Amino acid sequence: MEKKSFYVTTPIYYPSAQLHIGHTLTTTMADTLARYKKMRGYDVYFLTGSDEHGQKIEKVAAEKGMKPIEYTDGIVKTFKNLWSKMHIDYDDFIRTTEKRHYDTVQALFQKIYDQGDIYKGEYEGYYCTSCESFFTQFQLAEGHCPDCGKAVDIVKEESYFFKMSKYGDRLLEYIESHPHFIQPESRRNEMISFIKMGLEDLSVSRTTFDWGIPITMDRGHIIYVWFDALTNYITALDYLDDGPLYEQFWKNNDEIVHLVGKDIIRFHTIIWPIILMAAGIKLPTTVFGHGWLLSGGGKMSKSVGNVVDPLVLIDKYGADSLRYFLLREMPSGSDYYYSEDALVSRINMDLANDYGNLLSRTISMIDKYFSGNIPLVKDGFDEDLVTLSQEVTNSYQKHMDKFELSLALQAVFKLVGKGNKLIEESAPWTLYKEGNMERLSVVLYQLVEIIRMSTIMLSPVLVETGEKVMTQLGVDKEYFTYDKLAFGSLDQSFKVAKGTPLFPRIEIEVEEKPKKAQKEEKKKDIKTKEKQNEDNLISIDDFAKCKFKVGKVLEAEKVEGTEKLMKLSVKVGTDEIRTVVAGIAQYYLPQDLIGKKVIVVYNLKPAKLRGIESHGMLLAAKGENDLKLLTVDGDLEEGAEVS
Repeated sequence: MEKKSFYVTTPIYYPSAQLHIGHTLTTTMADTLARYKKMRGYDVYFLTGSDEHGQKIEKVAAEKGMKPIEYTDGIVKTFKNLWSKMHIDYDDFIRTTEKRHYDTVQALFQKIYDQGDIYKGEYEGYYCTSCESFFTQFQLAEGHCPDCGKAVDIVKEESYFFKMSKYGDRLLEYIESHPHFIQPESRRNEMISFIKMGLEDLSVSRTTFDWGIPITMDRGHIIYVWFDALTNYITALDYLDDGPLYEQFWKNNDEIVHLVGKDIIRFHTIIWPIILMAAGIKLPTTVFGHGWLLSGGGKMSKSVGNVVDPLVLIDKYGADSLRYFLLREMPSGSDYYYSEDALVSRINMDLANDYGNLLSRTISMIDKYFSGNIPLVKDGFDEDLVTLSQEVTNSYQKHMDKFELSLALQAVFKLVGKGNKLIEESAPWTLYKEGNMERLSVVLYQLVEIIRMSTIMLSPVLVETGEKVMTQLGVDKEYFTYDKLAFGSLDQSFKVAKGTPLFPRIEIEVEEKPKKAQKEEKKKDIKTKEKQNEDNLISIDDFAKCKFKVGKVLEAEKVEGTEKLMKLSVKVGTDEIRTVVAGIAQYYLPQDLIGKKVIVVYNLKPAKLRGIESHGMLLAAKGENDLKLLTVDGDLEEGAEVS
C-alpha cells in the first residue's frame, strides 16, 4: 500500500531578536506531530525557517551598524542552536533571503499580476512597522495597532494592490464547506466574521525601504513582506520547478498543516488562501492557530520584555522535560499563564513521580523477585487493564490527529496512573511472601507492558527518554514501534538493567526569612486583621471592584502532598484558560468537577499555593459539614460576567 504523506510547517520566525519560549511551543508542536506521523508510517516533510525582510529588520541592522544580511545571519544561528538543543528534527530550514525564495516570490507575483489581479495605484493608510501590517482607521484600537498595541504611521505612497475583494465570497464558501480548514473552531468563527465585514484590496508593495524582494518589472517597489513570507511554504517544496517534493507534499497530499500563533491566523487563513486561489494552487488542509503563552499579565513579547529564555530552562531541566511541559500544559487553542513553578510541578508530578517512578519500581521488583528477567506471560491479564490500554490508545490517536496534544498526553497518563495503582492494589511484595509467583508474574509483566506502551506514545514528545527506558528494561527496539502498540505484544523475556532515575525529583528551595522580618510581618498581619474586623461592612464601590465570570472546569487534579488543594484548568473566555487552585479536594473528586460551570473571581491577584500559581478563586458555600461550589443554572457561555 502506498504511504500517506504529511506536510507540517511552523511560521518562519522574525529575526529581530532571539527566540523565546512561545516560539519554542509552536516548533515543538510541529516536531511532535512530525514524529508521530513518522511513527504511524507516513512520509513526512517538516519545515521551519526565518522571515528576514522588512523595514524593521533594516532599521535594527542600521542601528547596530550592520548590513541586514549580516545581522540576520547572526540571529539565524541562534535559531538553529535552539532547535538543536530542543531536538527539533526539521527537514528544511528556509530563509527568505535565499535565491530560491526570491525567484519563487517574483514568479508568483508576476503570474498574479499578468492575469490582472494585481494593479498599480496609490495607498494612504495606517501602517504598523512592528507587525509589517496595514490597517484602516476602523481597525485601529484607540489609534494604535490592533495586534501589538504600538503606534502606527500614516503612509502615503505609490503601491501595487492585490484584488483581495475579488476572492472574498469564494474564500468564505471554501471555509464554510471545509470545517477543518481553520482550527480550532473559535478561530474559524472569527475569520468568517472578518470576511463577512468585507475584504479590501491589499497593498502589496512598498517604496520607502530597500530590504526585501523587488518587483521584477518595477524595481523601485519592494514586495509586501507578508506576500513574501507566506510563499515560503511552497518555495521549500520546489514549487517553481514543479519538483517531486511539490508533487508529493502539496499537489497530491491530503494533509498540509500550518501551525501558527493566533495573532497571525488572519494572514494565514485570508491573505495566503487568496494568493493561492489567484495562482490556481490548492489550499492547505488545516491552519491551526494555538493560543498565547502569557507572562507578567500578557502575551510574551520581545518588545514588552516579559519573555522566557528556553535555553535557560533546557540547561536547568532538560529538553524532554520542557517539551513535555509545553505540550501538556498548553490547552488546545487557548491561552496559558506560564510560570516556572508550574513547570517544576508538572515535571515532579508526571515525569518524576508517576512515569519515572513506575519504571524504577518495576525494574527493582523484577530484579529482586525474578533475578532481573522479565516474566513472560500470555494470559491471565486483568480485563479492566486490557480494556483501558485499548481505550487510551484510541484516545491518544484521536487527539493527536486533531492536534489536541495536551489531551493526548493526559490519555497516556491514565495508563501510567493505572500502573502505579496496580502496584498499590496488588502489593507484589506480599505476593512474593505468600509464594504466589503466578500472580506476581502477571502483575510484573503487566507493569512492563504499561511502561512499554506509554513510552511508545510518549516518544514523539520525550525524544531522549525512550532510549533510556529501552536500556533499563533491556527490551529490543522492535517492541517500541507503533505496530506493537497493543497490550500483550511483548512475547520474549528480556533482562532488566537498573539505571539512574529518568527524571530526578526537583526540590524547590525556600529561602528562610530572618526572624526580625518574620516578627514584623506577624505584627503587620495582626494590625491588618484588626482593621478588617473594625471595618467589616463594605460599600457598593468595594463590591464593584470584584469581577466575577462564568468558568467551565476542563481539568482537575489533586495537588500532590496536600489533603485540601485541587488544581483546576478553568475556561473563562473563548481563548482563555486559567489555572485555579482551590481548597475543595475533601469535598469533590477530580472527575466530578469536569464540565461544571462555576463562578470565578476573575480579577483576584495571582497567588502561589504549593508552588502553583493560581489565577482566580472559585465561589463556594460552606455548611457545617459540607462545601458546595456555586454553579450556573443553564448553559451560559464561559466568560459571561456575573453582576
